[in-house]
Order: sequence, then C-alpha cells, then structure tokens
Amino acid sequence: MRSTDLARAVGLVAVMFISRGTAEETRFIDLSLLVAPEYPCTWPEGFPTFRMETVASVGRDGDYNVDTLIIDGNTGTQLDVPAHSVARPELKLPHSSPMGNEFTEKVAAWKFCGEACVVDVPDLVEAGGKGTSALVKLDRVKQWEEKHRPAGAGDVVLFRSGYSDRFYQPLPEGRRFVADPLERKAIAWPDPDPETMDYLASHGVMHIGTDSPTMGAMPNLGEPIHFAALKYGAVLTEGATNLESLPKTGAFYCLLSPKHEGGPYGEARSFAIVGGDLPAWLIDAARKRQVADLSVTMSIDLPLTWPGAGAGRHRHRYTKTDFLWSDNLQLYHHGHIFDAHAGTHLVPPSYALPPEPLPAAAAAPETRAWLEEFEKEFGPRGTSRVTTEQVPIAQTCGWMRVVDVRHLVGTVGRDRWPASPLVTVEELERFEAQHGPIKPGEIVVLRTGHTDRFFLPRAAGAACLSDPVNGKSEGWPALDAKAIAWLAEKKVRCVATDAPTIGGVDPRAALRAYWMLGTKNMVAVDFLTNLGAVPEKAYLLFAAIKIRGCHGGPGRAIAVY
Repeated sequence: MRSTDLARAVGLVAVMFISRGTAEETRFIDLSLLVAPEYPCTWPEGFPTFRMETVASVGRDGDYNVDTLIIDGNTGTQLDVPAHSVARPELKLPHSSPMGNEFTEKVAAWKFCGEACVVDVPDLVEAGGKGTSALVKLDRVKQWEEKHRPAGAGDVVLFRSGYSDRFYQPLPEGRRFVADPLERKAIAWPDPDPETMDYLASHGVMHIGTDSPTMGAMPNLGEPIHFAALKYGAVLTEGATNLESLPKTGAFYCLLSPKHEGGPYGEARSFAIVGGDLPAWLIDAARKRQVADLSVTMSIDLPLTWPGAGAGRHRHRYTKTDFLWSDNLQLYHHGHIFDAHAGTHLVPPSYALPPEPLPAAAAAPETRAWLEEFEKEFGPRGTSRVTTEQVPIAQTCGWMRVVDVRHLVGTVGRDRWPASPLVTVEELERFEAQHGPIKPGEIVVLRTGHTDRFFLPRAAGAACLSDPVNGKSEGWPALDAKAIAWLAEKKVRCVATDAPTIGGVDPRAALRAYWMLGTKNMVAVDFLTNLGAVPEKAYLLFAAIKIRGCHGGPGRAIAVY
C-alpha cells in the first residue's frame, strides 16, 4: 500500500481481528475514507466544507473532550437513498414515485448489508478523458455473472477500480480526486452506465457501490445513473476504498449511516467481514431481511443533545443547515451542525481521559476530589489518544447480550435526584445465573426502555434528557464503574445502552464510568432504541463515521438475527 503520511495509513489500512469460536480467522476490513479537513472529503461544488471544533478538553476546561461537527451527507464515504434522485409523489413530476419519500431515516435496515460481489474495473481508471468518465458497460457485469453466479436479492455489487486508493490524498494533491476532473484538468472516475444500474436493480440487487467519489459518470450522466437504480428502491455506496482486500464473493458487506430525518444521502462507514463462519451466517440472515434498526432518528424536533444542568452548559444542539436548492427534487440540500455525542453515537476511550497525565491542579476542585477517590479505589486513571477513527470496527460489532434492567426504573428516591439507578456487579451476576456467562468479545447491552418511552418530539422530549439531567425526574439506569471493571476482566470490550448515555445523570457516577471505560480501553455505544425487536441470538453492527481526532462520533446501529 502506498502511504503518504500517517493519516493516509490510518485511512486505508484494513483492520483485522479474530472472532471467537471460529477455526478460521475472521477479519473486519475497513473500506471507508478518512474524514479530515485537509482531505478532499467534501464535494467541492458549493457544498460546506467539513469542520470539527474541539470546544472543551479534559482539565480546567471541563471533564470531557467535546467536539462540534459541521458535516453534510456528501462527505467521505457516503450513502445515497432513493430520495436522492426520485421526487416525492405529491410533486407529480415525471420522476416522482413513492420511493421519493424514502429518506435515510425510512430506508429498511436490510438494504444496508449483504454479500459483496466485487466487479473489477481497474482498466477503466485511465480510459476516460479530461472531465470524462469511462463507463462500465453491462457486458462487464454479465461476464462476472458467467464466471461466478447471477447477482440478485441480498447481494451488494461493488465496482472496484482502485480510484479512491490512488487519488484520495491530502490537499493540494487530493484535488485530483474530484476537483481536477470537475475542472476538466484530469481524467474522471469510472462508473457503471444507466443500463448496467437498471439491470442490477431490476434483478433484485438493492445495494450497489463504487470506489469512485460518486455514482455518477462525468460529464452529464450523474442523475441518470443514480435514477436508474434508485427508482427501484436501491441504495448506493459512494466513495468506498480498499475494495481490493475483498474476495469476489463470500464477504459480508455493510454500510452504516446516521439516521438523518429527511436526508436524501448521508455520511457513512463502509466495512466488510471475511473468514470463518460469521460472514455466511450474517449473509443468510440479511437475505431473509432479518435486520432491525436500533438507531434513533436525528431531527431538530427530537431530544438528541446533552442539555447540561441549569443554563449555559448545553452542547451544540443538532441543527439542520439548508444551503443549496435542488430544482429536480424541490428540496434543499442540507448538512448538519451538532455535538459529536448527539443521537446514536460512539464513546471512544479518549472521551473522558487526557492524552497524557495531568497534575491534580489541572482539574476543577470537585472533579479533583472525585478523581482522588477513584484512584484510591481503582488505581491510576489512564490516559488515551484513541479517538474515533482509531477504534477498530470489530470492537463495536459482536454478539449481543441484552441485560434487561427495566426493573430498576423507579428505585431512586426523589430526594437523591439528579441520579440514575446503577447497574452493579450483582445485577450482572444475576443475569449470568439466569442466562449463562458473559463471554469475551460479546457486547453487553442495557435495556432500560428509556428511549422507547421518552424519545419524543418537542416539549414532550424534555422527559428524555432535560428533566432527568436537571433533577426533575429520575435518570435512566446507568452502568456502575465497578461493573465496567468486572466486564473488562471478562474481556468485554464494548458496552451499549438504549438510554442517552451509559454513565447516567449523576456527574460523579458518570465520570467514574467513563474514566473506567477509557482506562480499560473499552468503548460504549449510546442512545440505542427498539431493543424489543432483538431476539436472544443477534449480532450488533455499529460503526461511527471515520472522523480523525473526534472524541465521539455519529453512527448507525443495526442488529442481524
């Protein structure tokens, strides 16, 4: 692999882990572009450029590393859904259909995954002209089918040219990725033509991908190529990378994108699983459409963002930003500004830890007392530089052990608010006595029922976050620091919850939980929902957007069963 710098290496290296219980090595392969300001991750024609602002750091700034993201759906590796090119039915346009209402929050979760069918087209990278794309013709797909098998329902057809591997580089060299072809200074990326897309989607392929920056050939076939597949209800992966690491068939492929309300596209994370028994099990379940969406919807009307106690302590609210009118769809292109822990998100080890040891005086007096107490009980608080892009996808995917803790709701007296019921070691031991031991690599998921009850729009949504944080109601059940240490001993590397945070609403208890998670190099997935749809045997797939240096990260969680 060619590597120009550390960021390039982080962006393209495949991540490998051994899955328990298989004779053959199971590998997770990251197929996503690194999102960072100096990379060509944003579409350069009128779209807001990606930005991340760190607004607080561990120390006198506060207890957590807090980031605000400015990002739109056409950033890095991305998902396109039918509403990208199909107009809403009520508009009565020539390209209107019910598929025009299928935005990112309404797409069925089974469309995100399936068996990867990799069609090699590297010979087409240099076959176009300046500002012009070479086209993948239908005969290329039919040749692949003759050699392997017909493509159909449950498959994800991926066109591998190697374009992103060659040209996704830091700027200014990275202008070769999109900007130079748009200015007709360089040969444009290859893509399948409309006939090829129509053929695949009409034969039941509901997910098609490319390692080009867009599924749209230059200079003028962008919309026809999109529409040819999206009119059938298909979804698209754009801007994948590292596809050469996949076999031609047999890999389980998945693309996960935050659940933006009204989003015709979305920033995404692409990965594959190969080797061992796991890919075949996942592929079979996906073909049967046995996939549940566990993510909350991202909307300005919903309680997504930490409100803080009192006034002036809130994080950046989830904000929708319109910026460019689309005549053919009669809607605005839009991006979002939000705290990196809004909605369903990743908590990396560095969230509550400093990158290097800090003197006690660096913390606020109250925090200093809590830290002294923590270190007396558990030993030194750790340090971490592990931000979102460094968390292996394998760490946030695994067999689910759903611990039902709904019986703890209502057990904290009003005189103790703001406080959350704590899920203790004893609670987890009772779970094991009834359901069997928790095993290494499993993901322990707390079912609190909180989002199912309180994730509501507008004023009613105060019951989800604002009221418990401000002591007007009991907090959601949260994981105790001792319980996290106990799980770490069992080699559990990820925990999750269907509540806004794994740490709860009591500031001291929450900090202890996050210090322990980071010190043990564990991660958390917060703000799940719909756990009642998950049977006992289910596999969690979660991935956050691959944002360099981020101390959180929006993502999407699904369960395959």
